[in-house]
Amino acid sequence: MTVTQELANAPAGPHPTTAPRQVLDALEAESIHILREVVAEFDRPAMLFSGGKDSVVMLHLAAKAFWPGRVPFPLLHVDTGHNFPEVLEFRDQTVERLGLRLEVASVQDYIDSGELSERADGTRNPLQTTPLLDAIAGHRFDAVFGGGRRDEDKARAKERILSLRDEFGQWDPRNQRPELWNLYNGRHPVGHHVRAFPISNWTELDIWRYIEREAIALPGIYYAHEREVFTRDGMWRAVGEFSEPTAAEEVVRRTVRYRTVGDMSCTGAVLSDAGTVTDVVAEVAASTLTERGATRADDRISEAAMEDRKKDGYF
Repeated sequence: MTVTQELANAPAGPHPTTAPRQVLDALEAESIHILREVVAEFDRPAMLFSGGKDSVVMLHLAAKAFWPGRVPFPLLHVDTGHNFPEVLEFRDQTVERLGLRLEVASVQDYIDSGELSERADGTRNPLQTTPLLDAIAGHRFDAVFGGGRRDEDKARAKERILSLRDEFGQWDPRNQRPELWNLYNGRHPVGHHVRAFPISNWTELDIWRYIEREAIALPGIYYAHEREVFTRDGMWRAVGEFSEPTAAEEVVRRTVRYRTVGDMSCTGAVLSDAGTVTDVVAEVAASTLTERGATRADDRISEAAMEDRKKDGYF
């Protein structure tokens, strides 16, 4: 029996299995409130959408917030060119199904034009900042929804739900407004914009419990599957065009899944037999490492890697 079924069958009155339902209801209500407030307060909002689980949940919440109408803003994806093909396919299918507009900012285009250069370590995640900021400026977006959560990283933990960005798209951790009683102040000077984080207060476990409750579809790589992998820096890396082993790195076939999905060159898999959403909920509940800490090499560049990128304009 799933958590959702247990909750549905739970008797009235205090019961330990009622906690997840109450928590998810409160989180859902808060997120929908944030989505509606931003749409009401800003002229040209957009939502980052990569096809990853957090952006999928965020888009699901937006569809609920504005049902029976369509989601009233476009989607934006900064494509590194090194994304997992399964995730890009899922992204495009979702956009088509919901009848939404997708804007894609391509890191590869910037490399081809000479505006950006490949990094020595091969990862392109840090290269997303310039295409992102140019897309925001070019489309004149004054608010951009992102799927960042406070439990992912220390830098994301200190950021407000509405986060001010200056004319250069930069974030100053010392210049943040208080957010008391669910009141959000989106006022900003002309040329500045705001990042909005509707699922900031969710945890990875909350996300998966909500996916189970709402029967939300995800790319298949979030569930256990066999894949050729090799180990590097304590992570299982997929063998692929953008993630190739050296002569000293042994390629093996393992049953793995992905907890987070990003650039193939810096995102690791975890050994797992969790083939269903219920299995994943149980696995995440027992985990002692955050998903980024366990599987993202780009966050290991320095102790403050995420905060440094956010200060420059990254999400």
